[in-house]
Formats: sequence, structure tokens, C-alpha cells
Amino acid sequence: MPKPQSIKQNHIHDALPDFRNLGVALRTLLLTNGMVVVLALLRASSWPDVMQQLIQGAALLQPVLLACMLLLYALNPLLYRLPSWHGYTATLVIVAVTTLGIIQVGGEIYLPRYEHGGFITWRYIFLSVTSAAMLLFYFKLRALALSPAIYEARLQALQARIRPHFLFNCINTVLSIVRADPKRAEVALEDMSDLFRMAMAQDNALVPLRREAELSRRYLALEQLRLGERLKINWHIENVPDDALVPPLILQPLLENAVYHGIEPLADGGNIDIRLGLQGNEIHLEIYNPRREPGVHHTGNKLALANIRERLDLLFDIEAHYTVESGADFYRVHIIMPYVRKDMT
Repeated sequence: MPKPQSIKQNHIHDALPDFRNLGVALRTLLLTNGMVVVLALLRASSWPDVMQQLIQGAALLQPVLLACMLLLYALNPLLYRLPSWHGYTATLVIVAVTTLGIIQVGGEIYLPRYEHGGFITWRYIFLSVTSAAMLLFYFKLRALALSPAIYEARLQALQARIRPHFLFNCINTVLSIVRADPKRAEVALEDMSDLFRMAMAQDNALVPLRREAELSRRYLALEQLRLGERLKINWHIENVPDDALVPPLILQPLLENAVYHGIEPLADGGNIDIRLGLQGNEIHLEIYNPRREPGVHHTGNKLALANIRERLDLLFDIEAHYTVESGADFYRVHIIMPYVRKDMT
């Protein structure tokens, strides 16, 4: 089983952006071309000259931009493993060398006839490196804006695990079976210990999906001791890769909501369907549970769900999708994430 990815070396807000991420690529294209438009407006002497400046700027920008993005895409695993400032420096060096190489090889094609010489070359290298530095700074600010979700997740997870009614019910359940079935009570206590340990020691950005599934099984086993035959679980995890990595505590809070807001208010209980698997290059996570009509039972403050959304946005950008389908008598959550493996981080 692959070890979880540690963020002790590079905190999530210090690490380089994932150059293989579609959202990062789109933002890079839009922001870089936006800078060219601004420069064209600043350099132009008239409105017709704006178009001329845009054409001249794009002639060199597009080859440099595409070449840099391809190189960073290829080198992304290596760059991501470097200490943060080494990674930033290496990225800027790649941009500078790529710009110089394209000017030397294709300067006659990409540059106007009057824009040649050492000064012009260094000017374009300076503009490329400055633009790259601004983009890296933007991605860093974006990560800083979203990173509180990681730390809030730890606090919310700890609070959920020690929520008074949950802890009280678990202890009473164990006490009720300790004499009649001491082995079963021992297993329940071990499951409680694992859940508390997980809540208080989350220092990883990504962990194995199978580990998340196993911990969720233990949580549901505790709830089944409390709810008995009212809680039925259907697992569909035949297509889960052994090396798939996901954000920690992404499955259990959803199951807790399904139990507390879906199964518990129903006199006869119901089934929770859990589907985990790989489809193409994406990991799909789907949870379905019955429920009463909205308004009959407390709907919760949805903080856990909002936190999961923020963490997915931080880690995967637009490559992750989170959808909720709610009906009069059912609730379904469907999460799609990129298939991330240990050898990709």
C-alpha cells in the first residue's frame, strides 16, 4: 500500500501549482494573454496600433508560453518534490532558458526586423521571468486563501469524533454488550480508538483511498452497533485501485451526514449505498441514502460539506466535481476527482 503524501516539507500554500492541472493551465493562458493586452495598450499610440502591438506580442508569446507549459508539464513530478523555493527558482530558470532558446532559434520569425540585439533579448527574458513570477505569486495567494480549509478540516473532524451524542451513544453501546459479547465490545473500542487517532493526527494532503474506506467501515460498524438492523450498508468498491490517493476525511463526514440526517430519523431505517471506483482517469465517489421530506428533520449546518468542497478546489482545482442531488425521499452526493497515484506526487 502506498504511503500517504506528506505536506511537512512543502505546506500546501508553499508548494508549486500543479502544472498538469487543467485549471492551472487555463488560468495561466488567460492571465498571460491578459498581460499582453495590457502591454499592448500601454505601448500603442492609437487604436489601430493596439492590434499591431497585440499581433507582435502574440507572435513571440505563444511559442514561449506553450513551450514553457509543455516543459513544466513534463517536469512537474520532479519540481513538486523539490523544497518550495528551489522549485520556484527552477521554474523561473526554465522560463528564462526557454525564452532565450526560442529567440535564438526563431527570432527572425517571431520578432520584428527592428527588434534584434542583446538588449531586446534580455528585455524579453526579463518580461517572461517577471510574468512567470507574477503567476506563481497569484497561485500562492490563491492557495493561501483556500488553505484554511485544510486546518479547519482537522478541527471539524476532531469535533465530530468527540461530538457528545456520538461519544455518549458509542460508550453506552459498548457497555451494553461488554458482558454478553466481550469480544465484540473489544472490537468496538478498537474502532473508536482508530477514529480518534485519525481525527487528531492528519498531517497529509493525500492518503490511500482504501485506507479511507476501511476507516469508514469502522465508523459505520460503530453506528450499526447503535442502530442495529435499521442501518444497512451496501458497498460497491470492486474497482478501487490500490494506489489511488484522495484527501483525508473525505468519505467519513459524508457517511456521518447520511446516518444522522438520513437513516436515524426514519423509524424503519434504510440502506446507504456507497460506490467507489475508477472510471477512465477519474475516481468516482458516490453516496446515496433515503431521508424524510426536507424540514421534517434538522438539516445541519453543512459545514463539513462546504469544507470538502473547499479542499477539493484547493487540491484539484476545476478537475474535481462535487454534485448533490436531493429529492423528497433521497439524498445523493457524487464526487469526481483525478486519479492521483503515489508515483505522480
